[in-house]
Amino acid sequence: MGESLVIVDYGMGNLHSVVSALRYLGVDPAVSGDTAVVQDADILVLPGVGSFRKAMGKLETSGLADAMREAVLAKKRKIIGICLGQQLMAEYGTEEGGAAGLGFFPGVVDRIPAPASGTLKVPHVGFNKVRFEPQSRLFRGFDAPVDCYFVHSYRLELQDRPGLAAICDYGGDFVAAYEHENIFCAQFHPEKSQTNGLRILSNFLSV
Repeated sequence: MGESLVIVDYGMGNLHSVVSALRYLGVDPAVSGDTAVVQDADILVLPGVGSFRKAMGKLETSGLADAMREAVLAKKRKIIGICLGQQLMAEYGTEEGGAAGLGFFPGVVDRIPAPASGTLKVPHVGFNKVRFEPQSRLFRGFDAPVDCYFVHSYRLELQDRPGLAAICDYGGDFVAAYEHENIFCAQFHPEKSQTNGLRILSNFLSV
């Protein structure tokens, strides 16, 4: 590919599956928690599993938050956030008392509301249909709603915002994917979404 792709390692990501998916697509990613490496990367991947507040604490104290802001906001380097990675890119998350996010786009990450019926459970786990906008670059080449794999208890609240790329309905609509200029993210796990997910990652790499 000729460009440096770095998976941001801050101690809370399921890195192996992301590395495996990218290698399957012909990319040999670096995995790094070094601020200089992250700041100078051409492409960044921000995965994540766990607490918004704890993750932001690790990113801020390590300097990785500022390194990503420099790369993404100042240098306009391409990034994709996955699951917690998407949530961290928003302005604010309410989990465990709340914390400011990276601020790459407006929005609040809040807990999925307790379902009124017993048919839905939190966390939201498994494959679910994702409805995408026709202009979405992540979903280029798809012509119908896409099955993607989710594991999460919090979600980015649905607002009228530029960059809304896809929606999922789980007891109500929420942001399944976002993209604006060089910033991309997905609440689902493309690396675990089989052929559909690999195609979405390939679309990201080719943007």
